[in-house]
Amino acid sequence: MPDVMNLYDAKAQLSRLIDRATAGEEILIGRAGKPLVRLVPVEGLAPRQPGLLKGLVVPDALFDPLPDDEQALWE
Repeated sequence: MPDVMNLYDAKAQLSRLIDRATAGEEILIGRAGKPLVRLVPVEGLAPRQPGLLKGLVVPDALFDPLPDDEQALWE
């Protein structure tokens, strides 16, 4: 079982701990030496696919001013 990292220290090093967890290390975070949570990478995430919205057309009407009565509701 890995060592338990104190919650206070984990908050100060969260970015580093996430890097370690995504590299495959299991991180235990606890209080008073007792484990509370385990930091592990999420399994099964698909890598981002650039271009998924390629060809999406935004209508020009989206940028038209709102009618006065509808604009009043936002103010």
